[in-house]
Formats: sequence, structure tokens, C-alpha cells
Amino acid sequence: MKSLKVTLFVFAATVLFSVGATAQEKKTQMAPAITTTPVAQKPTSPVKWKEEVFDFGELKKGVPVSHDFSFTNTTKQTVLVTNVKASCGCTATNYTKTPIKPGEKAIITATYNAASPGAFSKTVTVSLNENEVPKILTIKGKVEADPIVTQ
Repeated sequence: MKSLKVTLFVFAATVLFSVGATAQEKKTQMAPAITTTPVAQKPTSPVKWKEEVFDFGELKKGVPVSHDFSFTNTTKQTVLVTNVKASCGCTATNYTKTPIKPGEKAIITATYNAASPGAFSKTVTVSLNENEVPKILTIKGKVEADPIVTQ
């Protein structure tokens, strides 16, 4: 009786294995060729930036500095700057608020208040149109410490 159960178990396992293998073969035959997924590409911007990072270098403490980031609309449609946001309160922004027609240039101004000594790196996030991926612009530099006065 025990050998009959073992035989039935082996028979059932063999049938299940062969059915599974046949199904896998059919699935492989029916499946399209395996293709590799391309590496995610950066979305193309509707504008061409002159630069995305600006280094002020050494700055004097207490003297605000500004830089104009410019871009050109390289599309055949009008582009609109919908939002500009600095990463902190020490950086103020200003930007072209009118629609930028194809071929026209526009400016994003970042002004850094150099109040604290030391190195800094601040970002300005620029949103264009409604569905575009925001662009991150960076300003950086080093604010000199106050000179030590000896008496």
C-alpha cells in the first residue's frame, strides 16, 4: 500500500512537471523577443541655457551680489516662466514675466545676500510652462570673514 502511494505521488509529480514545462515552452515561444530597456534619458528642455551654475568666487561680507542666468527659447512655441523659487531666504530672484517667443531670450536673476562668512551653494528652481520638468540653477562662492582687528 505504501509503495502504491509513493508510485502515485511520483506519477502525479511527473505529470505536473511535464505540464508546467510544456506551458513554459509555449509561453516562451509566444513571448516577444526580449529587449533591453534604454537607460532613462533626461527630458529635453524647451530652452537652451547659457549656463546652469555660476561661481561668484570670493565675496566681501555684507555686499549682495547678483547673476543673470539667460536662456533662449529654442522651440517653435511660446514659453512662459511659471515659477521661480530660491532654496532659502538669503537668495532673492527676479525673472522675465512676459511670454518668450521662439528665438527670444529671457533672464532669471539670482541675488545672494552675502551676510554670513563661509562657502555657500544655493539653488534656484525655474518652472517653465505647465508640464515641463523644472530646471535647477546654482550659485556658489565663498564669503570672506571679517578681518581680525588687532590693537
